[in-house]
Amino acid sequence: MPTTATDRPSRFPLLFEFLIWSLYVGMYKYAAYMDTVPQKATDRANFPYPQLILFALVATVYIIPYYRWLVPTLLRRRQYVLLGVVAVLYVWWGIKLNVAVAHWLFQFIASPPLLQGFYHQGFVEAAAQLLAVRNTYISLLFTDMLAFSCVAFVRLAFEHEYRRRHLERDHLALQLEQLKSQLQPHFLFNTLNSIYGLSLAGSPETPRFILLLSELMRYVLYDSGKEYISLPEEVTFLENYFEMEQRKYAGASIRLRTEGTTTGLQVPPLLLLPLVENSFKHGRHHFSDAASVEATLTASPGRLHFLIENDMLPEAPAASPRRSGGIGLQNIRQRLNLYYPNAHELYLSQHNGRYRAELTLQVA
Repeated sequence: MPTTATDRPSRFPLLFEFLIWSLYVGMYKYAAYMDTVPQKATDRANFPYPQLILFALVATVYIIPYYRWLVPTLLRRRQYVLLGVVAVLYVWWGIKLNVAVAHWLFQFIASPPLLQGFYHQGFVEAAAQLLAVRNTYISLLFTDMLAFSCVAFVRLAFEHEYRRRHLERDHLALQLEQLKSQLQPHFLFNTLNSIYGLSLAGSPETPRFILLLSELMRYVLYDSGKEYISLPEEVTFLENYFEMEQRKYAGASIRLRTEGTTTGLQVPPLLLLPLVENSFKHGRHHFSDAASVEATLTASPGRLHFLIENDMLPEAPAASPRRSGGIGLQNIRQRLNLYYPNAHELYLSQHNGRYRAELTLQVA
């Protein structure tokens, strides 16, 4: 299925990552480094040494490979023990090397010059720890790990959700193809038999049957491959379907009514077909003219309502399986959850020998 705007990866992980860098590194670590500066600027009592914000950012770049590559890679491989060991070793020595490089670099660009002594002293202390086990940055080390592990987990969680959604869409696409492959032989077999009977009788309805079959098959083969289809096109397909069935069962009452304005609305193609096909498949009109299949499609601003009812076949013996819906109704439920999450209602019911399917969509 084509990718739509709602199907693109969420921007929340990137926003969350930006907030961590801004709030945690740009403010918290800035304040932590400010506490270690021996001299404070007297002319900037409220916000002294803003360059330390840039220093804090540079002194934290070592964590980028940790949360963007190390954690996601080992989590995907489910190597949790190795992740714990490698993460601690990487962060333990990574922060010392990064801080040493940041102090060395900023002593040449200290602004104001009062910070030059802070940068130089910090470089001397950090360089002395590079080959030693001791680490005087343990407090910042653990806060770095905590903050950016959260970033890694958020990124991974949204990545998994994006992949799950794509797999679900691919699965539904396969189901739609299966639905179409079921529909094509059904139409061809039943309709060609009807056309054959009409041609033998020399019926003037034969050309109309052939035209209807052509339009239905064109829609199923070509137009239904789109992500969305205009509602009038879907309605035309359903009208042709109903007309075909009405001509096959001339004595029964088979009707489709549309109410309201359908122009400008779009729906996934063949969305309503499982409900329609289910009613025709199990309707009593196959055996009795005193039966009906009636449907109403009502379009109003922000709302689409579809109702279809049919007379049911006589009750099957107890040993026979009852109508469970099959792949068609499973397909429509999954597609509704995908395309209209928390914006649809589907009710299926039986009462007094009538089967009723009612669908309400909240549409834009």
